[in-house]
Amino acid sequence: MPQPDTLARFIARVEQNAHVQAIEEFYTPDASMQENHLPPRTGRDELAAREARVLAAAKSVQSWCVGPVFVNGDHVVIRWRFRFEAPDGAVRELEELAYQVWRGERIEKEQFFYDPAQFVPRPAGGAS
Repeated sequence: MPQPDTLARFIARVEQNAHVQAIEEFYTPDASMQENHLPPRTGRDELAAREARVLAAAKSVQSWCVGPVFVNGDHVVIRWRFRFEAPDGAVRELEELAYQVWRGERIEKEQFFYDPAQFVPRPAGGAS
């Protein structure tokens, strides 16, 4: 079960847009991530490498935790908002729930729940 300060440090890392570092610091070596009901991706190193590729493709990323955060023993649910700006100025905004299973002070499994229609970009300069 994560301690409250560990969870707060994890959330702060993500909100700093240090997504790769958050994976490296807070996930187990054999961690898995799963998008909705797609097959999970496994291994902290691969998860961090994939995250780095996603971030490199964006001009900018903003990340926010939308509270409250729900904790029940080793199970945590966090509501996130992300704003991705592409190099051409197109914007994608995503809201998701991240369901996590922690092993001690590290995340072992994470599954994201979101509406894939959110990935349709708005034109550059479009309304928020």
